[in-house]
Amino acid sequence: MTYNKASRKAEEFISHEEILATLAFAEANKDNKAMIEAILDRAIDGKGLDHREAMLLLECEDEALQQRMFSIAKEIKQRLYGNRIVMFAPLYLSNYCVNGCTYCPYHAKNKTIPRRKLTQDEIRKEVIALQDMGHKRLALEMGEHPKLNDMDYLLESIKTIYDIKHKNGAIRRVNVNIAATSVENYRKLHEAGIGTYLLFQETYHRPTYEALHPTGPKSDYIYHTEAMDRAMEGGIDDVGIGVLFGLNTYKYDFTGLLMHAEHLEAVFGVGPHTISVPRICPADDIDTADFPNSISDDIFRRIVAIIRIAVPYTGMIISTRESQQSRERVLEVGVSQLSGGSRTTVGGYAVDTAPETDETAQFDLSDTRTLDEIAEWLIDLGYVPSFCTACYREGRTGDRFMALIKSGQIANCCGPNALITLKEYLEDYASANTKKKGEKLILSGLKMIPNEKIRAKAEKNLGEIEEGKRDFRF
Repeated sequence: MTYNKASRKAEEFISHEEILATLAFAEANKDNKAMIEAILDRAIDGKGLDHREAMLLLECEDEALQQRMFSIAKEIKQRLYGNRIVMFAPLYLSNYCVNGCTYCPYHAKNKTIPRRKLTQDEIRKEVIALQDMGHKRLALEMGEHPKLNDMDYLLESIKTIYDIKHKNGAIRRVNVNIAATSVENYRKLHEAGIGTYLLFQETYHRPTYEALHPTGPKSDYIYHTEAMDRAMEGGIDDVGIGVLFGLNTYKYDFTGLLMHAEHLEAVFGVGPHTISVPRICPADDIDTADFPNSISDDIFRRIVAIIRIAVPYTGMIISTRESQQSRERVLEVGVSQLSGGSRTTVGGYAVDTAPETDETAQFDLSDTRTLDEIAEWLIDLGYVPSFCTACYREGRTGDRFMALIKSGQIANCCGPNALITLKEYLEDYASANTKKKGEKLILSGLKMIPNEKIRAKAEKNLGEIEEGKRDFRF
């Protein structure tokens, strides 16, 4: 099949033949230091790389060149995102599912996992519990079931979440991670005010994809792969892509992931708002030994760094699948969004909605720390835990956001907004120790704001937060 990144056909913008040719190119040139150094020389500008160039970097085994890659990734991330780490939490609404995905415990044939769907009242309790932690941004998750998890239920749930105001808490951005759907449904989600639409490809290798999804609507590789195009048509201009590393060979899926990003940019002028990099992990009736393509921590770190170099503008997400140590290693080379205090159970946050066991979990957690523990840890590392949702609420999405991030101008908004939202967290939710450390970090962060007017306004906002006012944003 002819490769054409501007095509609207999945078989052409994720061309199997092009991926194989890319892998062959990288294998043939992996010892060509001059070629790799030339790519890295250009990468410093932060303009990105194409999938062949990125795959060559991933194939390179020269330690000195790898260290240079890490340095460039770190520099690009610092230039575009600074030391901000956006915080969020997943909220599982239902684990009823009709699909047969062999790597997910929600699959329809699993008879051991308790099935559950939250009522609107239970959703309120869950959201209040999340607000009481300090969260402002959620990612909604649910299994695919045409009757029990229909669009009306999801839209009602989104409205419920946005309507909840508890003490000083409010969920200001609801991202949605649901199954591929129609343009009409994406339009409804856009009208409901969602932030980012998230959908992971799992694997771009079609035979493997179809073997892993033997039954259910998700078994349609083409429909699934073209979902982001339909989301864009439906008006959602912030989309998030990703693969589940370990389902297939990482080199193939790494290449496909970057080709997907190139396709979105070529067709819509807007690449992925986020890229997620989960790895396969244990769960109810899922044994990772059944998936021999799992990747090491070292390869994982290289993947993150090279994605940052290749797609510099994208936000990169890492979940509680990863351990504290693993998360720390990838934060400095690319990751910009982090979940905290997460539960992957349906009804896992509120005391009176939580199940007696974690048997409804989609996957096992590696990082079980509270949001406050993670916030303190980030502050200790020199990062600013950011609860900012300003871009979405100010209309800085899609091509408008991309223009700002690519030019570096977004820092004029993100830097002060991160400090302001951290101040809200410290005043309303943080432990005494975290608050003390956070206040010190805010003072040093203010000095880093180059624009005097913006710095002065940020200082004013911070003072007003201490007086009880909330929700300032640039």
